[in-house]
Amino acid sequence: EIKYAFKKITEKSSETFQLDSNTGAISLLRSLDFEEGDSHKLEVQAYDGGGHFDTTKVVVTVTDVNDNVPEISVRSALSEISEDAPTGTVVALLNVRDKDSGANGDVRCSLEGQVPFRLEKSFDDYYRVVTARELDREQVSEYNVTVRAADGGSPALQSSAVLALRVLDVNDNAPVFAEERYSARLAENNAAGALVLTVRATDADWGQNARVRYRLSEGRVRGAPLSSYVSVQAETGALYALRSLDYEQVRELRLWVRAEDGGAPALSSNVSVVLQIVDENDNAPQVLYPPAGALRAGSGPGGAWSGVELAPRWSEAGALVAKVVAVDADAGQNAWLSYELAKATEPGLFRVGLHSGEVRTARSPLARDAVRQSLVVVVKDHGRPALSATATLSVVLAESVAELLAELGSAADEAAAEPGEPAVSLTRWLVLAVAAVSCLFVAFLLLLLALRLRRWRRQQLLPPASGALRGVPVSHFVGIDGVRAFLQSYSHDVSLTADSRKSQLRFSAGGSCCDTLPARPLPDEPAPLLGDEDPAGALPVDPVAPSNKYSDQYVQ
Repeated sequence: EIKYAFKKITEKSSETFQLDSNTGAISLLRSLDFEEGDSHKLEVQAYDGGGHFDTTKVVVTVTDVNDNVPEISVRSALSEISEDAPTGTVVALLNVRDKDSGANGDVRCSLEGQVPFRLEKSFDDYYRVVTARELDREQVSEYNVTVRAADGGSPALQSSAVLALRVLDVNDNAPVFAEERYSARLAENNAAGALVLTVRATDADWGQNARVRYRLSEGRVRGAPLSSYVSVQAETGALYALRSLDYEQVRELRLWVRAEDGGAPALSSNVSVVLQIVDENDNAPQVLYPPAGALRAGSGPGGAWSGVELAPRWSEAGALVAKVVAVDADAGQNAWLSYELAKATEPGLFRVGLHSGEVRTARSPLARDAVRQSLVVVVKDHGRPALSATATLSVVLAESVAELLAELGSAADEAAAEPGEPAVSLTRWLVLAVAAVSCLFVAFLLLLLALRLRRWRRQQLLPPASGALRGVPVSHFVGIDGVRAFLQSYSHDVSLTADSRKSQLRFSAGGSCCDTLPARPLPDEPAPLLGDEDPAGALPVDPVAPSNKYSDQYVQ
């Protein structure tokens, strides 16, 4: 009867194998693990009841199967990366291994999904994750990069690891306005500080880089700084009017608003803003013709003529008499003008064009109609409420211009007769004009005489060495004879008429003052003023000038 038993066995083997003492069958107590050893050596002894035994060695070889998944361990990794990091920046360092052998232990690694990273093998079982292109935080701010490892077994076993990566912002985006351009309409005469509109810009960056502030670009309006007309709130972009605007002065404001972020360096962008001033009916019509005060009596010469129109008595219905001209500083409907006859001396004699302002006869004048007609024309605009102005026309019904002048003359006389109004006649003006011209002429003669006497005195004081005045008698410069000789060298004609406003002063064109002096001294005159005559130094003898006449003619 044979029995079996392990003669020599390790503790690990005893936990793995068991031996049937009767049959000698070796069985497993647990599963074998190739990674614990690829073989087990057992020594078995067989003995009988007589005390005889024999020993044998049993080698159990373990065959590997693909029962281990690859293991991925992250040796180092970044949790944050700047979006402007250059291509090839290392994000993580990995170690990948598989406990299996052969093809079962051959591991392949890859990155899952479309990510801007790539996997590079460094050495042995080590890999590194690097950036494959530039990052953009505005598109993707965080990445969960999945690294997957698979062995070569059949079926293949695989494992994965996730790398969490946050992209840090850099100031690479300028503010962007919500609209390409802004426009608004603001009624004139607005209150100071009125809100016009609000501009808005956003920045795709994050944090301080995305903080937007607004300001006005420099500019001038009618010579004044733009900032004195409008302002923009730095935080909100609200645009306010700082003063009451006038359409008649400024019809449109064009300005630029700048949005600037808080990055370093700061980025900015501009947007155009057009502010249109809307007209209000704040200007009454202004009458250009007839001018204001044209009919005022005693306003000066010709004042009675200004603003007076002639309407012949033989005029037919529809004849043009005058035209009222008016303008309005407003615009659009507020500047549309209409005319109507509000008052007339003779109702029904004249009519006014509604839109033209033309004053025409509504019928032919009659003999009973007054000579002088006064018309009051009202000019209205089409604003709400409507504003108006009045114009007064004076029309004279006459057969001719002479009759018109006579009527105007009588009107002027009546005006002059009013108390407090001085009478001004044409004759008085003519007398004053003649007196002024005469005074000017006398003053001119006195000025010439003073200049001639001054020259004579200067020549008299010359030293004897000067021969410029040799041979000139003293009587030609001193006393009555000298004055008479000076006056005889000029002649003038003064013509005054009662019906002329012109005075003519005419000087003789022939000869000068020296032409009236004799070429040599008379026998009874004293010797020359400056010593003996010297033929070589004497003045040349001028030819005798023709005699001149001095005449004053007055035509009464």
